[in-house]
Amino acid sequence: MLLENLTWPEVKKLKWNRILVLLPLGSFEQHGPHLPLTTDTDIVTAIARRIEKKRSDKILCLPTLWPGHSTHHLFFPGTLSVSQMPYIQLVLELCRSMVRMGAQKVFLLNGHGGNDVPLRATLRELKTEFPKIKFVFASYWSLAGQTIKEVRKSGLGGLGHACEMETSLMMHLYPNRVKPRLGKRDGPRLTDIYRKSDMQYARPVYFVNEFHEVTKTGTIGEPELATAEKGERFLDGIVKEVTTFVDEFAKW
Repeated sequence: MLLENLTWPEVKKLKWNRILVLLPLGSFEQHGPHLPLTTDTDIVTAIARRIEKKRSDKILCLPTLWPGHSTHHLFFPGTLSVSQMPYIQLVLELCRSMVRMGAQKVFLLNGHGGNDVPLRATLRELKTEFPKIKFVFASYWSLAGQTIKEVRKSGLGGLGHACEMETSLMMHLYPNRVKPRLGKRDGPRLTDIYRKSDMQYARPVYFVNEFHEVTKTGTIGEPELATAEKGERFLDGIVKEVTTFVDEFAKW
């Protein structure tokens, strides 16, 4: 069930007590010299559509929200960003629309790290406004930690942005839009526990950097390790692990 393909009478007839609404969230920002600006949106859309196909009887999938909170990437040309407060308001308004049409369970599936903080704040506001509606938020890499650990070849610091995983996924999904020869390792190589940088490492200290302060090319990680075959393995595993959560959430 793809919302964009339905008419309003068809939406009105949906059995909302049996349906989970899935809203993918992406971004439009630089991804180094080798990946397109829509990388986050492309990847999370591919994941969401595959999950919907596996569970089309219980998932209503919305079009991906491509604007994201990408202020930290604005140094690099091409980035289109929504500031934090307007982004929170934008997601709030979309969620209000979902509730108005009958949604009882909503899953915000995130594909961009910069959306994390505003989305957590959004869920707090939604809980206050709609205490009986179930809203959840997760980034796909958090739900698919086991797959990512098994498939990646890079060490700590190899996964971050336009990295081994994102480049592999795009080489599998859109090989004609990737320039693999331009993808080179970049980003911080600090080893202390407070400043290590990796998608699978949770730092004990929170701080904010602009992207150009930690990378010259806009890349963090090791894109040179990417392959299309690895991208297929990443995608299959991510879809499987996120679908496992969807099945659990449907029971809540």
